[in-house]
Amino acid sequence: MIVLEQPEALRSWRKARTGSLGLVPTMGSLHAGHEALVQASLQQNDHTVVSIFVNPLQFNETQDFDSYPRPLQEDEDRLRRLGTSVLYRPKPAAMYPEGFETTVQAGPGGGGFEGEFRPGHFDGMLTVVLKLLLQSGADRAYFGEKDAQQLYLVRRLVEDFHVDCEIVACPTQREADGLAMSSRNVHLNPEDRVRSTALFQALSAARVLFQKGERRPQALEQAMQAVYRQAGLQAEYAAVVDDRTFQKPAGESSGNWRAVTAVRVGSTRLIDNLRLDAGD
Repeated sequence: MIVLEQPEALRSWRKARTGSLGLVPTMGSLHAGHEALVQASLQQNDHTVVSIFVNPLQFNETQDFDSYPRPLQEDEDRLRRLGTSVLYRPKPAAMYPEGFETTVQAGPGGGGFEGEFRPGHFDGMLTVVLKLLLQSGADRAYFGEKDAQQLYLVRRLVEDFHVDCEIVACPTQREADGLAMSSRNVHLNPEDRVRSTALFQALSAARVLFQKGERRPQALEQAMQAVYRQAGLQAEYAAVVDDRTFQKPAGESSGNWRAVTAVRVGSTRLIDNLRLDAGD
């Protein structure tokens, strides 16, 4: 594995290689969920680039950006063990040089949920993802389903801008008790770690009700809220959306419904989601 820090170096490396290239964009603090993305790319491509870039445009709170975990050596060692071709680790000045002013704006699918509670987050995410796709020339890029709204918006991005890259979705990786793996989980104290299981329990309650035939979004959402009340938590949102639009489902069509939620457990903000018409 080689480490590159400049867009020009990454482009030169790509031009000198034949075969397919997979890209795994990350902000570091890698865990088993990231490993699953890397392994999927390694299996499907001749070369794999993993980017680590804590993107300042994605944070609307300076404290959140400053406190984001950055175990750089651990991440590098993990990627070497996996067999990654390139670790791309640009500095902010390389991604956003002096005079940079053009950004991507998320459409209606980015206005609610995370877009509401984290203003500007998706604009920053889409901007850096577009830059990474163009800099790497990737044939495929890998994203986890845990960030379902992000995944939806990235798919819209490549379609709307005619980017020649396949977006590959990988299933959410979970702990044994259902908690979705996340870099933020390290901030949970023992008590909050126990309470954090309420997210998966709430989503599962909506799925059970859905699979019994319930098609009223409000009833599904109330089932989620009931779980949170029992756990002593208050959700920022607990909603049902159509995966194809990330808007409220319209009519009785139920083939693409997903429950999405965000909750603060102690001082840690967690998100999760679950397809309601799937059984795993």
